[in-house]
Amino acid sequence: MAASAAASGYDGAASLASLDPSLREDFRPVFDREVPIERRLQTDDSTVEEMGTLEALHVKVLVQGDEASPSAVRMELTSETDLFFHHTHTVTAGDFPAILEEQKLMIDFSEYANVLCRVLNQTIKDPHTYLAVFVMHREGHARMDIIENVAFRFIELISCDFARTSEDVTRQHIAYRYNSLKSRLAMMQARLQDVQKLVQAKNPSLLVQIQKQTGTSSLGASGRF
Repeated sequence: MAASAAASGYDGAASLASLDPSLREDFRPVFDREVPIERRLQTDDSTVEEMGTLEALHVKVLVQGDEASPSAVRMELTSETDLFFHHTHTVTAGDFPAILEEQKLMIDFSEYANVLCRVLNQTIKDPHTYLAVFVMHREGHARMDIIENVAFRFIELISCDFARTSEDVTRQHIAYRYNSLKSRLAMMQARLQDVQKLVQAKNPSLLVQIQKQTGTSSLGASGRF
């Protein structure tokens, strides 16, 4: 029964994952982690907050098509504390030469996603040396700079322009995140009930002890077996 419930839960999770709006148009994730990023607000054309708010933002890097020769690379930023915060950085093979020229980068477009993943991982592993700063404009566009601190000299490694995701797409992402969380909760509740039944069958006194320690009469979501 437990194995059947686990298999059913896995199938449900896999089915839900296929509905992820991020995966539309043949995009596939190559990076999916929380990254410490300092959020700052630019109030006008020249004024940027000197000190922002450091937050662990959820970052996805996705490639469209073949990873060795992608047609586009996309990076998405979301926040667990602000469900309506959703910004996207999208670069196609045709856009990339302008970025190379502006930032003096010496890489091929096929390497771009890997470079983004590498600097993001460095920001996670060594936040005192590598800093990601996300500057938001009131109009909706934004820019993220990843900076390296070398002997108190700040060197800009890479910059990415972002746009605020449309309201309709943002709502789709919120709905997916809500349903995903709801599905995981249901799976955990089912697993908890399976464990409770097993403990009751093998060692009823232990179950009573657990219930006293946790202040519950049942570990199941329904309050009974």
